[in-house]
Amino acid sequence: MNSPSELDRINQVAWNSPDAARVFTLDKTYSDPGEQAAFDWLAPRCAGEPLLDIGVGTGRTIPLMTAISNDYTGVDYTLKLLDLAKARYPERDLRHMDARDMSALPSGHFGLAEFSWNGIDCVDYDDRVRILEEMYRVVRPGGYVLFSSHNRGGPGYRENIWQLLPRFTFNPLRLGWRTLHSVRRFQLGTLNYLRNVKLNHDYGRYAIKTAAAHNFGIVIIYTTLGEQRRQLAQVGLQSDAVFGSCAGDRIADDVEESNAWWFHFIAHKPLAAYRFD
Repeated sequence: MNSPSELDRINQVAWNSPDAARVFTLDKTYSDPGEQAAFDWLAPRCAGEPLLDIGVGTGRTIPLMTAISNDYTGVDYTLKLLDLAKARYPERDLRHMDARDMSALPSGHFGLAEFSWNGIDCVDYDDRVRILEEMYRVVRPGGYVLFSSHNRGGPGYRENIWQLLPRFTFNPLRLGWRTLHSVRRFQLGTLNYLRNVKLNHDYGRYAIKTAAAHNFGIVIIYTTLGEQRRQLAQVGLQSDAVFGSCAGDRIADDVEESNAWWFHFIAHKPLAAYRFD
């Protein structure tokens, strides 16, 4: 592993924060309708297969994955979150591991490798490719990868610090409560935004930008449909389906723009795959 980039360093600070632990342990099943649609598509194709859950965090996806197969391995590079997952699911095989280097896992073994909640967006572009190459390596020929990624053309890309201000209401008590609630968030969000905004850059096919989540405490990649499809092909994966986050609709192969907040990409390793084998 190379030394972490500034983007990586910023995001690892966020994942080790109390806010991340709180958010990731909220009772939740699917993150959005698109994730549910993707799991519904994959479940009959991966039933009983060995499954790899990348970026398992505090364990939200463990019940979703083990509903498909009990042959399960979960990994995460944030030890603090992984320890929470281990406490919740002590019977599961959960390992401290970075998705950019999963050399401890066998090649051509898993029927599905999934990376949820846009975790692949939290490293720089070159490391994103390394993660996809590792996902390619560990799945068997014919096996699938699933990951979510923020949409360069979606509403999340247009978020800004002004949304942290309290929403106006003519009810003075409610306005007062909203103002008190937003004071700390606005101060912290502004500080994080000003610290991280220097990393913002729009490359057209994708962009790097400080995101509203965790009080503007993370910097992530936003991709376009065309760029992500190209990147999948670059590492040898064949695209199967893309689902939008908002309504869980399947996005047609010839569509280049969407208003979804993020996408769920499904691709597979060709049966005659020799790129890394």
